[in-house]
Amino acid sequence: MSLYITDECINCDVCEPVCPNEAIYLGEIIYEIDPDLCTECVGHYDKPQCQLFCPVDCIPKDPNHAETEAELHQKYLHLTAQKNTSNL
Repeated sequence: MSLYITDECINCDVCEPVCPNEAIYLGEIIYEIDPDLCTECVGHYDKPQCQLFCPVDCIPKDPNHAETEAELHQKYLHLTAQKNTSNL
């Protein structure tokens, strides 16, 4: 399951730089998370870094993008393979 940012976001800019997949970006009003890039930090860290650093606790799991741990790991492998290919 990817994560999402609720409207309680205060645009503190803490979550964006800690995301290893660059899934977080500034939307029209608040920060948003691209569910195609979010792996909940699987493959990178034990816990989602955005949730860990968010001072207002506004980053829950997104029920509209349910994924298992195995699916998140496959997404991580796919994303890192793409990143390595683009760096060649």
